[in-house]
Amino acid sequence: MEQGVLYLVGTPIGNLEDLTYRAVRILGECDFVAAEDTRVSGRLLHYLEISKPMVSYHEHNRKQRGPEIVRRIQQGEICALVTDAGMPAVSDPGEDLAALCHENGIPVIPVPGACAAVCALAQSGLPSGKWCFEGFLPTDSKTRKQRLEVLKTETRTCIVYEAPHRLKWTLRDLAENLGERRISMSREITKLHEECLRMTIPEAAAYYEQNDPRGEYVLVIEGAPEGAGEESPEQRMERALALTKELNEGGMTLRDAVKQAAKQTGVRKNQLYQQALEME
Repeated sequence: MEQGVLYLVGTPIGNLEDLTYRAVRILGECDFVAAEDTRVSGRLLHYLEISKPMVSYHEHNRKQRGPEIVRRIQQGEICALVTDAGMPAVSDPGEDLAALCHENGIPVIPVPGACAAVCALAQSGLPSGKWCFEGFLPTDSKTRKQRLEVLKTETRTCIVYEAPHRLKWTLRDLAENLGERRISMSREITKLHEECLRMTIPEAAAYYEQNDPRGEYVLVIEGAPEGAGEESPEQRMERALALTKELNEGGMTLRDAVKQAAKQTGVRKNQLYQQALEME
């Protein structure tokens, strides 16, 4: 018996006309649909006049449901994985299912669709040759501060998602840490009240102190100038040691603190661990 396939099916992020012909065909031909929210995807299938068995697959059940889906595919079924909007497995628990399928020799086939990050980048008019995707910034103060420190010297255009109730907070933090860089703010992409505002970060922070944010936002942030904030190896090690100490005192084991600090600062893990031991 031949095993099946996992299709990663991109769905609209607002406008249903953005669904591709191929996506409609795959949804119609698959044996079952794995959906982030079966109610949301059920409405899409109803609109398309497609009736398929559905299973939920999301952040809270992925560890249990993932192996179940893999077993069904191994038995010959074809699964179409969808998220509520956009491409599954991008900043999404679907990445775990894709990895699990690869580990079990199951073909993973993307069916391209809309992606808010790429749409906002194209819309922004900011440099798009090199860019990085941050997703949502952490809400924990310490972790958030660490990420903003990294972005201070990030030369690539950076893409950040943000919810309306946190937008003012995020813009204030970006203004404080990144200064006068340009920013493009796309909201409600492809939807009725779609809007794109382009200004400096401080201007954006001031604008939303006077105007209430509405809808989901994609922030496209200009990168730092080349060579900005360059550190000597000694300065980088000093920063890595300080971060290791902070993480260790916050409850992490020394090894885990070293691992995270080394990843964030780019120093050699073994060298950092040795110097951290000498400081104790």
